[in-house]
Amino acid sequence: MVNKNNWTMDYVDSVLIVDKYYTIIHTLRFNPRFDGSLHENTYSDYLNKNFFEIYPNMKHAESSMVECIKTGKIVIKENQKFIDMNGNVFNTRNLTIPIINKGEIVGAIELSKDITSIDDDIQSKLIKKNEKESVIEAKISPQKVSFEEIITSNKEMEKNIEVAKIYAKSENPILIYGETGTGKEMFVQAMVDYSERNEEKFVAQNCAAIPESLFESLLFGTEEGAYTGAKKSEGLFEIANGGTLFLDEINSMPLNLQAKLLRVLQDRVIRAVGSTKERRINVKIIAAMNIDPMEAIKNKLLREDLFYRFSSGILRLVPLRERVEDISLYIHEFINISNKMYNKKVNGISKNLLKLFINYEWKGNVRELKHIIESMVSITDEKILEITHLPIYMKHIIEDNTTNKKSKLQHQDFTTWTALNDEVRKVETEMIIKALTHTGGNLTKSGELLKIPRQTLKYKINLYQIDLELFK
Repeated sequence: MVNKNNWTMDYVDSVLIVDKYYTIIHTLRFNPRFDGSLHENTYSDYLNKNFFEIYPNMKHAESSMVECIKTGKIVIKENQKFIDMNGNVFNTRNLTIPIINKGEIVGAIELSKDITSIDDDIQSKLIKKNEKESVIEAKISPQKVSFEEIITSNKEMEKNIEVAKIYAKSENPILIYGETGTGKEMFVQAMVDYSERNEEKFVAQNCAAIPESLFESLLFGTEEGAYTGAKKSEGLFEIANGGTLFLDEINSMPLNLQAKLLRVLQDRVIRAVGSTKERRINVKIIAAMNIDPMEAIKNKLLREDLFYRFSSGILRLVPLRERVEDISLYIHEFINISNKMYNKKVNGISKNLLKLFINYEWKGNVRELKHIIESMVSITDEKILEITHLPIYMKHIIEDNTTNKKSKLQHQDFTTWTALNDEVRKVETEMIIKALTHTGGNLTKSGELLKIPRQTLKYKINLYQIDLELFK
């Protein structure tokens, strides 16, 4: 009997041993199930295969085996549900122990007790009827998002929307890049909605979530007998045929497969793993990444020739710190959404909080702002959000970033240049917002602070689409 911190497991019915590369070197399972579909010793077929090839839907972040090998610590996990390559559903209680040789982690042993319920077994039968979707787990219907729902008053982002509409109607591949939280997925969904392609044939796949050993078969499909136990299956290109395939975090795709993707983009043909026949496809490719493509090329994460194939359809989404004029728009939108979500009546935010938001770096961009507003609205019954309503860890970050930003402005070395009109617009917008914040939205007093006539200030407020209601 295993006993660790009051946790017990009185017996095991499965033993699995993998090396540090997750290759299965020993496996044995005794089957306490409800039917005769699984038999003892069939798991010998798993030997010398990759753990994530056998359990293709297992997420790295949820796997006790991955946690054990990464940390070198014993891992106990209750109710780990997963599906094997044949569509069988398992629910297990696991004890995973690292194998350490001379201080180096060389593998792990996992002891499991099968606690699969009758409901889980029914789910297994249902999954087997639709094994293709259960294993690939990539086919989805895009959320209905139109370009009108993308909120911005930033000129570069407005230009992105107009260009994206043109790209949506073309057959050329598209590459969208921008920091996490800038709205890449919204742009993809809006382009799919705007295009004339079959929306039911929209397939999205995060490349960072695919084990390298499964990449090729997942994308291109597999012929029966391509490797031991391989069954004929369609890949993502075939599933998306006639529609759109969205490859997120394409910089996580192995370079050798990027070469094969380039050939698909050029020739519009694919070849399944283990097949000698090529199949013609009609798929529009949209790719995304959260780093600059030139940086990815420099760091050997993106093939240069693949980048140039995307060069006729590239969008850069602007980080929130470079479009402060949008902050007030998002605050208003997210407060309205959160009020409905939590049945609250928040009207706005305080001048001091707005000032902090304007000076904050927003590394998580629009998504970060959305989560902060939702969090603040959820915990208060006040009409105005204050600094005191911020998540506790955010207060110090915002204050530190405000200080650092002022210091950088004082010592800034202008070694890079942008269009003068864009810089003027950005500076004027920031100064107007700061003046309105200081005066509580009083146009006359704000004009005096800025030393411009009230009529000129009003014109610029309308030009830059600044919401006066947020400052009152």
